[in-house]
Amino acid sequence: MPDKQPYIGRFAPSPTGPLHIGSLYTALASFLQARSRQGLWLLRIDDLDTPRNIKGSGDSILKTLETFGLHWDGRVAYQSQTLDVYHEILDKLANDKLIYPCTCSRKTLTSVYSGICRNKQTLPDSPYSLRIKTDNRFIAFNDRLQGLMSQNLADNGDFILKRKDRIIAYQFAVVIDDDRQHINHVVRGYDLLDSTPRQIYLQQLLGLFTPDYMHVPVIIDEQGYKLSKQTRATAVDLKKPHAVIFELLNLLKQNPPGELQHAPLTELLSWSIENWNPNRLKNCRAISRLG
Repeated sequence: MPDKQPYIGRFAPSPTGPLHIGSLYTALASFLQARSRQGLWLLRIDDLDTPRNIKGSGDSILKTLETFGLHWDGRVAYQSQTLDVYHEILDKLANDKLIYPCTCSRKTLTSVYSGICRNKQTLPDSPYSLRIKTDNRFIAFNDRLQGLMSQNLADNGDFILKRKDRIIAYQFAVVIDDDRQHINHVVRGYDLLDSTPRQIYLQQLLGLFTPDYMHVPVIIDEQGYKLSKQTRATAVDLKKPHAVIFELLNLLKQNPPGELQHAPLTELLSWSIENWNPNRLKNCRAISRLG
């Protein structure tokens, strides 16, 4: 894709609860990167993992982003409205003999999948996942913040595109979704860096464009764990959007001037877009909220 193409970024939260400070931090970084490049910032709700979805969370996320002045472009996309596309591509991969059914469970596997189900000739009677065939090729890419990254696909083995519970896997869905939305720049947390080579492999296999990637450091708690719903991170305070954004800008190492601490939210965001400098986060993997 030529450089003259407009910047198109996105934020893709899962509706598994209200946005917490770690999610809003990533959203803000993604928003500022897009707006500083006069680009589009799209919103997609990644709602495929239905057992984890919480009713009303999608609307709550939209309200939170609006409260904090992070306004997206166009209509909100929902993964659940793309199921026919995922299955159409899975059918093509099956016809090309690039995926296969697997009945293995996590309990019976080591950290790297050995390919034990690769050559079975008949469909299993029990529930099965669908795995993509990989090889020992190296996938390399230059991350905007973390530098040159390289991974041998064999380090993870054949990975799952559709789970045993018939839910489309994240690795597969995100590749299809980004292509459908013409995303050419992805800003997301460092915790997803390791999965990027597998996504690039799928892009290559399907003949899709590979976006530029920028993995920002994650916020960690006092125990060193990433802030997440699993670690019971609390929802952001909607009553003090300006104070929260000011704190997040400091966590993003943007060092907003003190006189903006009590300025209107719109003024703070305007300053942030004009002065956004992600290079201050280079080679940084995690940031403690406690300093």
